[in-house]
Amino acid sequence: MDLTAVMSQLKSLGTSQAVKTYKRHGAGDDVFGVSYADLKKLKKSIGPNHDLALELWQTGNVDARSLATMVADPDEFTPAHATQWMKDVTYPPHGAEVAAVIAESNFGVSKMRQWRKQKSEYARTTGYSILACLLKDDPDIVEESEGRRILKDIEMEIHRSPNRARHAMVMAVIAIGVYKPELTDDALEAGERIGEVQVDHGDTACTTPKIVAYIKKSLKRTNGRKAKIRR
Repeated sequence: MDLTAVMSQLKSLGTSQAVKTYKRHGAGDDVFGVSYADLKKLKKSIGPNHDLALELWQTGNVDARSLATMVADPDEFTPAHATQWMKDVTYPPHGAEVAAVIAESNFGVSKMRQWRKQKSEYARTTGYSILACLLKDDPDIVEESEGRRILKDIEMEIHRSPNRARHAMVMAVIAIGVYKPELTDDALEAGERIGEVQVDHGDTACTTPKIVAYIKKSLKRTNGRKAKIRR
């Protein structure tokens, strides 16, 4: 499928209700309102197509950009592409979607280290979102000593960081606590000291979880699954 065909299909799949929902989450006017279920079906029919992904992203359309992150090939992604996509993000869900692609590239760790230290909202947000993705897929990719440094940085900086970055930093502490057992206690202690983190999610029902409660709940769920498997 070429760009024209895909954009036509996206437009036909959009609904006015989804448009309203996406706009509440920060989408501008260039949005069709395609459900993620339909986007995933399109992803399956298109398959990996990096050239198309770059064209879809360039349109600026919210739905096209979400689809772009789904059909992009991390192996063909370049640091320049990654930087441009991160800078283009204005719709909050795209931040996590872009981070997921970068995390699968061969420069995911370097971008995580670079961007998490930046002051700009979406650079820091994407950096910490990459970290959460990396840990979920391969906990050993971040060594214990680096994990401790990251927890210390978050504890020192989170309450004076930009709005969306605060949410990503919370999720990073949770990821460290859940996916790196050797740092679970460190993450819980950091979470206690950090306390509740205020994040403005706009006119949505989205919330930022409480670090300690979320880590404990996630570990309890994981341990419960392991017990069932052993039985």
